[in-house]
Amino acid sequence: MTIPKPVTLGVLALQGAFREHINYFKSVIEQDEEKYSNYSINIIAVRTKEDLDKCDSLVIPGGESSSMSYIAERTNLLPHLCKFVSNESKSIWGTCAGLIFLAKEIENAVENQTCLGGLDIQVSRNAFGRQVDSFEQKLDFSGFIPGCDSFPTIFIRAPVVTKILPNGAESGSSPNKIVRSKSNYHNKAPVEVLYKLHNYDGKENELIVAVRQGRILGTSFHPELSDDNRFHQWFIDEFVL
Repeated sequence: MTIPKPVTLGVLALQGAFREHINYFKSVIEQDEEKYSNYSINIIAVRTKEDLDKCDSLVIPGGESSSMSYIAERTNLLPHLCKFVSNESKSIWGTCAGLIFLAKEIENAVENQTCLGGLDIQVSRNAFGRQVDSFEQKLDFSGFIPGCDSFPTIFIRAPVVTKILPNGAESGSSPNKIVRSKSNYHNKAPVEVLYKLHNYDGKENELIVAVRQGRILGTSFHPELSDDNRFHQWFIDEFVL
């Protein structure tokens, strides 16, 4: 009899939609127990260094990116998150605020905001406007998630990726306040643009809303708030196991 391999998937639970992520991951495992029978997958909320030390993978949820970084710094979790991001054996996914937190640079940052520097990108906060400008749109992700050609995608005060930073190079001057990660970590994998949102708000544009850099994934939108767990299943299959 094969002993299931233990795997711990953590969701950062300092602030934001962490419960929704936990529930979606659990639903993926419960709906296809046979598929995952070779693994003992434990989903946990991460609030402390001790929690983080247990994790093989980590999800940083949507919420308020500046509050998230303040809490991480105040509770002394920030250096441990930086260490986790730099560990090549760990996989990570950031949604909305989590994408901002994982970036190398933040445009329109608030004072004393910090970021982890796992993705060689610059992101712009609240790129779609305020809370009242939030929207849902069905998007075709079948280019990287097989069969996922109509996914209900929710954007709430979402960021967009404004620049890819080759080899982590600095973006240069900008009229907007830019915060750059203090981490020395260099992700050797190339940044892959997984999805661009075309012609948002009737304008001719291409807004980058999903990227991957090796073992690190970032999305502008909130799969954990949609009535669909296929994105969570893909993360487990592609990044965690």
